[in-house]
Amino acid sequence: MSKIELLDRSEKSSFGLNSKLIEEAYQFALESHKSQKRYSGDPYISHPVAVADILLNLKLDTSTIITGLLHDTLEDTLATEHEIKEKFGDEVAVLVNGVTKLSKIETYTENKFQAENFRKLILAMSKDIRVLLVKLGSFAQHENYPIYSSRKKKTKNSI
Repeated sequence: MSKIELLDRSEKSSFGLNSKLIEEAYQFALESHKSQKRYSGDPYISHPVAVADILLNLKLDTSTIITGLLHDTLEDTLATEHEIKEKFGDEVAVLVNGVTKLSKIETYTENKFQAENFRKLILAMSKDIRVLLVKLGSFAQHENYPIYSSRKKKTKNSI
């Protein structure tokens, strides 16, 4: 999905999205990821745009779609939480930070964590269900293109 398609869909949505703010988030993500490429050789921005598209299909709010666009900026770029907060507000900064924290959860051997403890950990780290929705959208997008994912990244992002 291209920037134009994403913005066109957000403008035509029937659930009141702020297309101008989504476009600003796109530009911020594009600039933040400008030197990065995916394993496929595609510009990295293709991943956040695909995640935002998944969230748009779920008819989620503007803040969640923006979070989809920005979800890797804290972890993979020089962008700061302060910048995100200034440009997109507290709500988006909290959501992006929450997704970043979820990304830092490594998968553990079955002996280290039982399923119930892992579930409690995820719920404790995510005070807003939208954080999990963005992470799941990212995971789903990665799974659509498994040939381009490294084993290390795939393992780390497994939920």
